[in-house]
Amino acid sequence: MSVAAYCLVCCRKISTSGTGRHDRHWKDIRNIAKITGSLILGGYVFITYEMRSLRKAMTLDTHAVRQEKLKSYIYVHTLSEDRNDLQGITNKLRKELHKTAIRALEVSTKLFSKDLDRENYSKSNMEVYELPLWLLLKGTQSTDKRVRLEAVQNIAGIHYCRDYQYRTVAQACDKRTTIGLARSKDVDLRFFLTPPALPKVDDNYSIENEVRQLLSSLPQTELDKCIKYFTSLALRESTQSLAAQRRGLWCFGGNGLPYAESLSSVPSEKLEVYSLQALLKHSRISTQVDSLVSNGGLQLLQRIYLLRKDSQKIQRSIMRVIGNLALYEHLHSSIVDSGWISLLAEAMKSPYVIQTSHAARALANLDRDTVTEKYPDGVYVLHPQHRTNQLIKADVLFVHGLLGAAFKTWRQQDRDQPLDESAAQEEDYTECWPKDWLAEDYPALRIISVEYDTHLSDWKAKCPADNNRKSMAYRSSELLNKLKMAGVGKRPIIWVSHSMGGLLVKKMLVNASRNKDLQDFVKNTRGIAFYSVPHHGSRLAEYSVNARLLLFPSIEVKELSKDSPALKELNEEFIEFAKNKDIQVLSFAETLPTRVGSMIRMHVVPAESADLGIGEIIPVEVNHLNICKPKSKDSFIYQRTLQFIIDALNSDPRKQ
Repeated sequence: MSVAAYCLVCCRKISTSGTGRHDRHWKDIRNIAKITGSLILGGYVFITYEMRSLRKAMTLDTHAVRQEKLKSYIYVHTLSEDRNDLQGITNKLRKELHKTAIRALEVSTKLFSKDLDRENYSKSNMEVYELPLWLLLKGTQSTDKRVRLEAVQNIAGIHYCRDYQYRTVAQACDKRTTIGLARSKDVDLRFFLTPPALPKVDDNYSIENEVRQLLSSLPQTELDKCIKYFTSLALRESTQSLAAQRRGLWCFGGNGLPYAESLSSVPSEKLEVYSLQALLKHSRISTQVDSLVSNGGLQLLQRIYLLRKDSQKIQRSIMRVIGNLALYEHLHSSIVDSGWISLLAEAMKSPYVIQTSHAARALANLDRDTVTEKYPDGVYVLHPQHRTNQLIKADVLFVHGLLGAAFKTWRQQDRDQPLDESAAQEEDYTECWPKDWLAEDYPALRIISVEYDTHLSDWKAKCPADNNRKSMAYRSSELLNKLKMAGVGKRPIIWVSHSMGGLLVKKMLVNASRNKDLQDFVKNTRGIAFYSVPHHGSRLAEYSVNARLLLFPSIEVKELSKDSPALKELNEEFIEFAKNKDIQVLSFAETLPTRVGSMIRMHVVPAESADLGIGEIIPVEVNHLNICKPKSKDSFIYQRTLQFIIDALNSDPRKQ
């Protein structure tokens, strides 16, 4: 505007000026021309620069646009109505899809087999690797099982994608692929979608009431006495009733009153344990599982699982229920859709062997692509817990004894004094030496540990009807059926047992020899290792640790009585059976006394009782508890057991 005004003033001066000032006026015109010319030229250059910059910023990738347009098109080709022609086209299409899947695996394997430097992994490389990733996903849908498994294995080996790529793959995976990824070793947890959001609850929401409602909704017909007992216990006990029981201490008065008042608030964890015991019993019955799932059991268990991250015991109980439900294939979709796969995959990375083993059992029951066996409650695979290409040559079964467990019985011997940091680095403590040591030294083994409940006294039995189920005859029959379901008997078998567990092994093999449907157990048993097994009984039942054990010894303790006629008969039957079958036997005998209670030290299983009468017996300078717990991987007990397993499996197959 100022320039225009200046030009106008100059023009008026020219028009009103006289002829005497002609030269001066032309000079003004030249000045105006210079100024306006510079402004016009500068404006043109500026506008040109801005236009080019804008054009460059708005450049459109026409190739990408064409690709997107092609994706939106549906191509329809005219097909012949001749059925033979249609069959030929179908077969050709199948072959082409198979070739495409094979090429996808080859390309992706070459790309993902290299170790990539995450720091130098640029965005352009990320985009280049997306094509093989989608080809792998295509391979997971192949009808060829080998192609499908290799595709899942290669996807599980990817660790350098961006978060959005992991989430995209997670959304594209079907149920079978998701389960396969969860059973793959070192898989990235970003491949799994977070569980669906649970329904919101108000301030008055009570998990206790929800569990009660779930238990009440389950069918009450065709239930045995123990399930009815646990169900009624869970429904009967409540925060108020337990608090009232504890407030009964108030009647004593005195100094105990403040303590009794502190007990009036009952932690909900104890109530949940009662309820989970009942749900665990119901999940073992085929007629109950459908109602448990349809009435919201999966979501309720997930809510408790997430709220009780500080309680491994509660989380293990819940995973046991999920593992039982996974035995029924028609429930697999419900389990996957409810979001349990991501939680189980996370549990597989736990540093605690008990947690990983419970999660591994549930995932193995869900994985029908690579696992043909099913693992019922109480049967845990210690190795391999992930999908593997390792050929399994034999099964090694660990059976614990009285008051033992599937994991704690087989831990490394407890240290008397804590190690300093340097020593701890040299020797890592293991919570389960069969899983850590034996699996490393002999990878071609499937290592299984079984678990069953035992008690010293029936003073406070968990279920009155359980007494009949504690006998050795019942337990051996039950374990045989569970192990058969787990596929035991199809390969060579090595049994490793401690204390009463050795008696169960003997009873199982004797019973199997009399059952034509269980002959595979007999035919494939190669050897048995006994850790301080009371073949001729134990004096434990004759000692009274307290009044409960003296007045109400359990069925297990009664059957372990020294010189028991039942044990004598079992021993004679087994020796005859073992000699006829040429089974290798190795026995370890304790030589140090074990502290029983606070006053008594005794040899729980004397050396003469640990001597089966056949095979090799080795006295070891340890007590009854530590005879199955090696001090280290180099200890004599472990190395001799390992050599026994190797020798028994390498022996010539017996002719039956």
